[in-house]
Amino acid sequence: MRFSLIVITVVGLAAVFIPVAATRSQPMTAPPANSPTATPAAADPFEYLEELESPRSLAWVNAQNARSLGVLQADPRYAQLHERALAIVNATDRIAYPNLMGTSVMNFWQDPTHVRGLWRRTTREGYAQSSPPWETVLDLDALSATENANWVWEGADCRAPEYRRCLIALSNGGEDAKVVREFDLQTRSFVAGGFSLPNGKQDVSWLDDDHLLVGREWEPGTLTSSGYPFVIRRLARGQPLNSAVEVYRGQASDVAVSATQMRDGDGRILNLIVRSVTFFESQYFALTPTGTVRIPLPAKSSVQGAVRGSVFVTLQEPWTYRGRTYPNGALIAVRGLMEGPGFDPANPTVQLVFAPNARQSIEQVSFTAHHAVAAIYDNVRGSIVTFSQIGRRWQPRTILPPSALSVSITTTSDIDEGYFYNVDGYLNPARLWRADAGSAAPGVMVRALPDRFDAANMTVNQYEATSTDGTRVPYFVIHRRNMPLDGSN
Repeated sequence: MRFSLIVITVVGLAAVFIPVAATRSQPMTAPPANSPTATPAAADPFEYLEELESPRSLAWVNAQNARSLGVLQADPRYAQLHERALAIVNATDRIAYPNLMGTSVMNFWQDPTHVRGLWRRTTREGYAQSSPPWETVLDLDALSATENANWVWEGADCRAPEYRRCLIALSNGGEDAKVVREFDLQTRSFVAGGFSLPNGKQDVSWLDDDHLLVGREWEPGTLTSSGYPFVIRRLARGQPLNSAVEVYRGQASDVAVSATQMRDGDGRILNLIVRSVTFFESQYFALTPTGTVRIPLPAKSSVQGAVRGSVFVTLQEPWTYRGRTYPNGALIAVRGLMEGPGFDPANPTVQLVFAPNARQSIEQVSFTAHHAVAAIYDNVRGSIVTFSQIGRRWQPRTILPPSALSVSITTTSDIDEGYFYNVDGYLNPARLWRADAGSAAPGVMVRALPDRFDAANMTVNQYEATSTDGTRVPYFVIHRRNMPLDGSN
C-alpha cells in the first residue's frame, strides 16, 4: 500500500493535509529482468497525454475536471465556501501592491469591472495617500474589445533607466504562447512601427534601445522537448524575424534557454544567457561583443541580480572554487561579470555574503540602488535582512527578526534605497511596509488587509516532530486558545 498527500486549501480557512491510502495492482518492486516471471514492460496507455494540446489530451483533462467538480459541488458546503472565496478574491479593499519603476509606482489591478485588468501608475507621493490618484496606462478589457481578443496580462519589461519604452507580453486566453509589443509609457500607446513579435512560445529581453535578445521557435525544431526555446538571436529594430542573428544555441534536450539583462544601480550591465539543462541544473554565459563566455558557476545555482558591480548568486549545492568551498544554501557575490573595468566572466572573483545555518534558508533576494534585501527563513519563521557593502565585505543587518509570519520583498527601487515588503500569517492579514535599505528601522506600515474572520480567540504554536532518521521537522498548530491540550483534539 502507498500513500498520497492531498492538500486542500480554502481561502480564509486552514490548509488540510490528508494522507490517502491507495492500493497498487502491481508489487512495489518489479521482478529482475532475468527472472522467469519477468515480462516486457507494457505500453503506457496514457502516453498520449504528453501531447499537451491534442484534442484527445484536452478531452481527458476536461473529463477529469468535470469528475472532480461534480464531487466538490455535491458537498453541501460548496456554494457557501465558493461565494466566500469569490468575495475575497474580488474585494475592492485588497492591497494594490506597488512595483517601483524609476520615480513611478506601477500596479496591475483586476476586479469585477476590469476582469482582464488595468495597468496603472501613480507617483510615490500619490501612493502614500490612502486613495492613490491612479492613472490608467493600459486597459486590457478595452484592448480586448477593440482587437476581438481575450488578452491576458503576462507582464512588462521596461527599459531602465528611463523606463519609457516597455515590452508588453500578452497571451490570448492565458495560453503559454504570447505576443510581445513595444509600448511607450509617455504616450500610453503601442509604438507605431516598433518591436512587435507574433504569437509564440518566446522569451524576450532588451539588449539596447534598438536591439532585443529573443528566444522563440524560429523554425520547426527550435523548441526543446519541453516546449521552450533553445536558440537565442539578436533582433534589430525594423529587422524581419528571419534576419535576426543567432548568438547562442542550446540543445533540443534542454529544458529551455533564455536571455536577460541585469543592471545595477550604477548602470553596470550583464547580458546573461541561461541554459537550463534540467529543471534543477543550469549553465550561465555572459554575452560579449565577441560571443558568449561560460561563467564558472555550479550547475545547481540561481543568479538573483546585481548591486555595486557584484552579481549575487544563491547556491543549491556545495561549491569549491579556487580552493574554497562555499556551503549549500549560501549567498555569494561574484565580481568580474559586469561590463566595464575588471570584466572577465571566465575568471570572476567570489565572496561569501551569507552562509545559512542548518535551520535557515534564503527565500528571496532583491536589490535597491546600493543594497541587497533578503527574505530569510529561520526554522520556517520569516525575517528581513539587508546587506550593505562596508569596505570589501557585505555586512548583514536584521531589519525584521524571525517570527511565525510569512515575509516577502514586494518591490525595490534601483534609483534609491526604498523598498516595500509584505508580512502575513495564519491569523494575521497581509500588511505592506515601506522601508529604506540604508536604515536599520523596519519602516512604516502603509497598507493592511481587513480581517476576514475573527481570530481573537485563536493562537499559533510551533512544534517539532522527529523523523525516523533523526531529522527535526517543524510544524505549526492553529487552534482556539481554550482548546484542551489533552490529546483528544
